[in-house]
Amino acid sequence: MDSAAAAAYPHLQAPLTLRGHRLRNRLMHASIVTFLAHEGHVTDRLIQYYVNRARGGAALIVSEPVSMIRRQDVPNWVRAWTPEAEGELARWADAVGAEDTRLLAQLIDRGRGRNVPGRNHDAIAPSALPDDLSMTMPRALGAGEIAAMVEEFAASAARLQRCGFAGVEISAGHGHLLHQFLSPRMNRRDDVYGGDLAGRTRVLRELLAALRSRCGAGFILAVKLPGDDGVPGSIDVAEAARIADAVTGEGAVDLVSFAQGSHSHTLERHVPDDHWPRMPWLAQLRELRRAVNGVTLAALGRITDPAEAEGILARGDAELVALGRALIADPAWLRKAVDGRSHAIRYCVSCNTCWERTTAQRSPIGCDNNPRVAEPDECDWTPPRAAASRRVVVVGAGIAGLEAAWTAAARGHAVTVLSAGAEPGGKARLRALLPGGESLSSVYGFQHGAALRHGVRFEFGVQAAAAGVLALRPDAVVLATGAAMVAPDWLPADLREAGLVPDLRTAMAELARHHRPQPGVAVLYDFDHTEGTYSAAVRLRQLFERVVLVTPLPAIARDTSLVTRQGIVRRFAEHGIEVLASHDLVLGSAFDDGVVTAVHVYTRAPTAIADVALLAYATPRAPDETLWAALAPQVPVQRIGDCRSARGVA
Repeated sequence: MDSAAAAAYPHLQAPLTLRGHRLRNRLMHASIVTFLAHEGHVTDRLIQYYVNRARGGAALIVSEPVSMIRRQDVPNWVRAWTPEAEGELARWADAVGAEDTRLLAQLIDRGRGRNVPGRNHDAIAPSALPDDLSMTMPRALGAGEIAAMVEEFAASAARLQRCGFAGVEISAGHGHLLHQFLSPRMNRRDDVYGGDLAGRTRVLRELLAALRSRCGAGFILAVKLPGDDGVPGSIDVAEAARIADAVTGEGAVDLVSFAQGSHSHTLERHVPDDHWPRMPWLAQLRELRRAVNGVTLAALGRITDPAEAEGILARGDAELVALGRALIADPAWLRKAVDGRSHAIRYCVSCNTCWERTTAQRSPIGCDNNPRVAEPDECDWTPPRAAASRRVVVVGAGIAGLEAAWTAAARGHAVTVLSAGAEPGGKARLRALLPGGESLSSVYGFQHGAALRHGVRFEFGVQAAAAGVLALRPDAVVLATGAAMVAPDWLPADLREAGLVPDLRTAMAELARHHRPQPGVAVLYDFDHTEGTYSAAVRLRQLFERVVLVTPLPAIARDTSLVTRQGIVRRFAEHGIEVLASHDLVLGSAFDDGVVTAVHVYTRAPTAIADVALLAYATPRAPDETLWAALAPQVPVQRIGDCRSARGVA
């Protein structure tokens, strides 16, 4: 260990005791859904995910939501309400405990909340009020049902304790069931579980009392409370402080954290992306700290760098730092930092790929900057050495090419990278220049640094041709030459050939670095629907008097996650970016006095857009296979990244 680096993080490495459980440091893994359970059962890969984070340094881990009452028979939640689960629950807890890490199970019920399309016809809530996102209409719980639910939660918690779990975290945020009870907007009851603050907090206080009664003094009880849910008439910071005081004042709570946003248009606050500042909720945390009655506090919300975490602890803003997405990107985040290898951390870029995959129930958890999530060798991975060294040529220095290059070099191969660009990163470098993209630079920054450390030779500014590649006498070639946007049908051939209507990437390569306002209107045709297109639109609005986005689809951002889409819609409103949905463009062989005509795809009704200074298009990308046909007959060739199929970073 580098002694200087170790000394740089004394607060992160300081031990802490909670309810008799010694934590070796102040790093806590926040609850993240992994989608690695199967039909309610613990799997080897789920255990591996948590073991990897424990090995990497997390002293306290909060699990993903656990099914603790019978009505929560969710296939991707591990069951804890049945005695038959005890063996696998114990195996999970034992595996994490063997790494000197304490494991808490998250206790949660979504209530009326639903993130996937459709409505939940079996939803429950404190009151019969529709969900703000899914329009699900729940039924209101009766007082007897509430008491039975509390008892069932407590019985499952006792089972978890017998299986080796150190405690539970009660999730009372995110707009889910307990948040719904706490909120005066969502809770309209007139019985003992509604009305004033005492009534709205009653179910949470009763749950804490039941858990303590069933599990005893040595069981950690953590609570995640709403901070500011951003919904008018619901919970702001002042109300959050009143709730925190009421819940923590009775002495049952050992650890508290605060979640932002709600299951509404403010859900994006729960997982702030790169359009938000670093640690966006820190000022709020300092204010709420005064309301928790001295209970141990965990800081939560876009903490990505060890220095940020150390600062929070050193200032006394909190006693623990809770990381979710950052530990998905690199489970060895803390270990690398204290070993003096912060340069080797694969940093979270706050893209929310992890959130999208699991919340949309598409696939198990994944990450834009970590291709080995939950693999046995994930933690501080180093590729195995190859039996024999070979000469490898990689064409393209984007994210795919760089990953291939450094990995091959680390295995002992002699690697040369040929890049048409002047710097590493490819198109990701352009995206990093646009709003909300700065953190993406850490992806190719890590890869380029790793490649240099392993001896990769780079040739920049080279338009690779088959003869030049073959002259290097490669044993294998990796083509990472990317993809290009396809010109839309409405664009006449003469304008296309003249370059008067560029694709969005070409346009932004010129405009991303501009700071001087441009006269006129920018029109952007969007048949891409990815986040980068909308960040470019925001940048164009910073430069042009007006921006009009035209799309043939009925709404924007179809290829983004729910929380990403919320941010896009919000920023478009804030910047006054106009959207013409369900419209196509009609363009002659020349602009008529700077006028572009958009027509409705159904009615063909025209809308004229005057004073157009820029017209660009964003469309699906076709792979660049120029070298494939020439090289494939002569040398083993692999196509990777966009050259194989144009997709996102992950």
